[in-house]
Amino acid sequence: MVLSQAASRRLVNLVSGIVLFVLMVWTVAPLYWMVATSLKSNTEIYGAAATLWPKALTFDNYTTLFAETNFPIYFRNSVIVALATVVLSLVISALGAYALTRLRFRGRRVLAQGLVYTYLMPSSLLFIPLLIIVRNVGLQNTMEGLVLSYLGFTVPFCTWLLMGYFISIPVELEESAMIDGCSRLGVLWRIVLPLTLPALAIVAFFSFTLSWNEFIYASVLVTDANVRTIPTGIPDFVVADVFFWGPMMASTLISTLPPLIVYFVFQRFLISGLTLGAVKG
Repeated sequence: MVLSQAASRRLVNLVSGIVLFVLMVWTVAPLYWMVATSLKSNTEIYGAAATLWPKALTFDNYTTLFAETNFPIYFRNSVIVALATVVLSLVISALGAYALTRLRFRGRRVLAQGLVYTYLMPSSLLFIPLLIIVRNVGLQNTMEGLVLSYLGFTVPFCTWLLMGYFISIPVELEESAMIDGCSRLGVLWRIVLPLTLPALAIVAFFSFTLSWNEFIYASVLVTDANVRTIPTGIPDFVVADVFFWGPMMASTLISTLPPLIVYFVFQRFLISGLTLGAVKG
């Protein structure tokens, strides 16, 4: 039996709706469970009295998190490391991308290709050599060593991304500014960077989220509790075979807020930057 065109369209819409609903539940359910668990008492989390939603809302888990654990230290360290990584990534990648797109020197093409290859290198192959280097220079258990390690991920990708935007800017604009007495750095600061704000927003967001959520390097390079970041501090809520789900879910929920805030702040630039990059290929 051959379905009519209208029936086929309805069937496709029905199947699409079901798939979309399943994917939405798959995505939202863990987030709901995280929020609900953070607002439950211990009696509603463990044992036969466990509930699907909190019957009596309580903020005891958040009080315990900030008053009796090292989470405030972890949160402070994550903010410092993430912001420092963002600033340094923006400065280094902007300078590097501008040099690779506007200056002519031997080995420029090889260096540009090497940036992509460096970014594609798996972190699981690098953390042991990096640990040896960081230890030898005396930066183990320091936030400085962590920031410098993260730059190995962010700078290659951010430089490669900015190169695509810098190439699209007409060289005549820069030449006119240099004829008027503007230096190379002045051209970069006054002309190139204002025209690439969407790309800078993408670079900032990428650097922030990567350094905020990174676990492998943070767990290997840092063992001091006073220098740990949130991803390596959350496992402290597991003692032997006991899981303190309330404080753990509260800390996880709070740790998701900064990336969301950064995204909503730069949302307009992120969307325009991604769309512009898609059009330019």
